[in-house]
This record gives sequence, C-alpha cells and structure tokens, in this order.
Amino acid sequence: MIFVKKKQRSEKERAEGMDRIARTIFAPIYPVLAAYFLDRFGRRDGVCIDLGSGPGHLAIAVAEASEMQVYALDHSEEAQAIARKNIAEAGLAERIVLLSHDVGTIPLPDGSVDLVVSRGSIYFWDDLHTAFSEAARILRPGGMTFIGGGFGNAELWDRIVAAMIARDPDWEKRYEKNMSPETIERFRQALVGIDGVEGEVVRDESGVWVVMRKA
Repeated sequence: MIFVKKKQRSEKERAEGMDRIARTIFAPIYPVLAAYFLDRFGRRDGVCIDLGSGPGHLAIAVAEASEMQVYALDHSEEAQAIARKNIAEAGLAERIVLLSHDVGTIPLPDGSVDLVVSRGSIYFWDDLHTAFSEAARILRPGGMTFIGGGFGNAELWDRIVAAMIARDPDWEKRYEKNMSPETIERFRQALVGIDGVEGEVVRDESGVWVVMRKA
C-alpha cells in the first residue's frame, strides 16, 4: 500500500481560505456579532481592537456599526495583506489600523483601548493567560473584552454548523472540541490571577466569550 502525504497549505492559501469562508458561509455573522459586542459594551465611540483579526471582516463590521477607531491585529502577513484590501474596499482605511503582531505582546500602551474583540482566533493561541493579561493591560477603565467564538444567534448557529459540516465532515470534531465544557474550563482557568479586571466566561446563543471588565 502506498501512502500519499497530504500536501500542507501555505500561509497564503490558509489566509485566502479564511477569506473565502468569511465572505460566504460566515458573512452574516459579523454584523450580528458587532452589534452584540457594542450593545453590551454600551458605547459606540472610543478605541476597539480585534485580536487575531485575519482577513478583517469583524474589524470592518465593528467600524461600520460604530464611530470607533479600530485596530486589527494579526501575526500573519498574508492575512494582513488580504485585510488591507478588504478594508480599502469597505472605504475604512482611515478608521482601521493594521497591526502585524502576536496577541501575547500587543504593541499598544497600557489603558489605551475601550473594547477588545476576537472571534475564532482564541482556539489557536498557545498561551491564553498571557493573551488575556495583555488584553486586560490595554483596557481603559470601563473597558470590556469579548474574546471567543460563536455565530451570533441560534438561527445562524444552526445554519452555519450544517453548512460547514457538509463542506468538511472533519470540521464537526473541531467544532465540538471548541465548544466543549473542557475548553470552556480552560478559558476560566486562564483568567485566574489577572489583576485589575473582573473576568468570566459567558456561554449564550451568540457563542462562548471571555468577558473582562475593568472598573
């Protein structure tokens, strides 16, 4: 029997794949999530950062739904190149600033951000505690974080999960792991010992979110 090694995708191919899904199957979720985050934060002004922003679709949705200055942080140069194009096409080049960096060392001063958001990237972070600590560090008093994964509401959740499983049957295993009680507990444990914020993991029909609030 001859085994053929599956060809690994390049970083560019992965970034392009993320953008295709974001433009098609995932397209409806970004405005819904942006509204969810902003409504619970209670403001639509100030500074927001999207951690692990990929092709930039959530950052764009937040900017379109608010008056916030938005940063889009991602370590992938290929994803940032696609995000730059998407942001320009949306007419938001003056509102969204790209940051090529890792979530463990966010290149912003202490207390400089009002709202931290992130969808889907958390499952690829090696050191959750450090990433959460960095998010807490950059929060201004009154600031909040929504870091996690989800699809906005129950209707979108069911539709997108079905579409993704039909597209890739192996996706269901990754999805179940991401939403499992074990993963949620890992998020809770990573919050332990982070100073200056009140933190909790919220699970509702929109998704699973690490919510931190700075008094």
